[in-house]
Amino acid sequence: MSSKLRTVFTQDAGVDVPLLCGAMYPCGNPELVAAVSEAGGLGVVQPISFAYVHSGSLKVGLERVADLTQKPVAFNAIIEKGSKKYERAMNRWIEEALDFGIRFFITALGNPAHVVKLVHEAGGIVYHDVTERRFAQKAHDSGVNGLIAVNRRAGGHAGIRSAKELLGELGDLGLPVIGAGGVGDERAFVEMLNLGYAGVQMGTRFIATPECKVHADYRQAIVDSDEQDIVLTKRLSGIDVAVIRRGSIVEMEAGEPGAMLSWFLRQPRTKHWARTFLALRSLRALKRSSKSAQNKLGYGDVYQAGKSVAGVHEIEPAAAIVQRFRNELEAQA
Repeated sequence: MSSKLRTVFTQDAGVDVPLLCGAMYPCGNPELVAAVSEAGGLGVVQPISFAYVHSGSLKVGLERVADLTQKPVAFNAIIEKGSKKYERAMNRWIEEALDFGIRFFITALGNPAHVVKLVHEAGGIVYHDVTERRFAQKAHDSGVNGLIAVNRRAGGHAGIRSAKELLGELGDLGLPVIGAGGVGDERAFVEMLNLGYAGVQMGTRFIATPECKVHADYRQAIVDSDEQDIVLTKRLSGIDVAVIRRGSIVEMEAGEPGAMLSWFLRQPRTKHWARTFLALRSLRALKRSSKSAQNKLGYGDVYQAGKSVAGVHEIEPAAAIVQRFRNELEAQA
């Protein structure tokens, strides 16, 4: 077996290929999660997508995944402080995931200490999303088992560093690091592993699959787009989100969410409230299938994607993607 196929991450996750399908809101549906895991990678459950977009509840979505694969899947816990209602829901979902047998958790946007405690007590593993050293240090001190380093080429909530710069910042922490951002083809996949990453997370590439339950125009927009078509906006959640400028339901432009909200987002005491407000507003817009004005955009109105669109040239099954990447690593042996 190629040494690149077997890494600390593949051992932690119990998978065959050092490849994750990143947790995606609203794109992450049970069929896509299961297809990636069944093919040998790691599908990641995004509970808000399961509960509010695709399945009606996390439990129903997890049961659908179990019908399609018996291989490991992961769970994404976004743990930033927000409304008490959201925090209670996320804590309940974490418990549901553990009860269901999930033992690989990916935390984001908060202190993962309480998730680490719960998961470790159950014999599980926790990796934490980071975009820079200070967040990685806090996660390390909280006892996480690994890091997912989100670079500036990622879709969704992108980072600010290049893949090489970010790994250089995190390398001395002694944790396995997954590279996230900019990988759409086998060449970029191997390059990321050659840098020293223990695995690669991809989201955009897996949206352009028949298993991903998005509008056909979204898939085609990813195939048709190039790097210059990707812009950043804070209008969805208060944090920069990478989206396709053209091809969305609306013409998307980079920008701030308005003067007052921008001010709240910069203040330590109000930034969490402002982010929660924007996220909830976007969720309501998504549930209404809103076609609203640009200053009231919802996640359903725009197409999230990263600069990896440059390496996506066709719509193909998730299993075929995982197999091509596996073959490329085996050829390196």
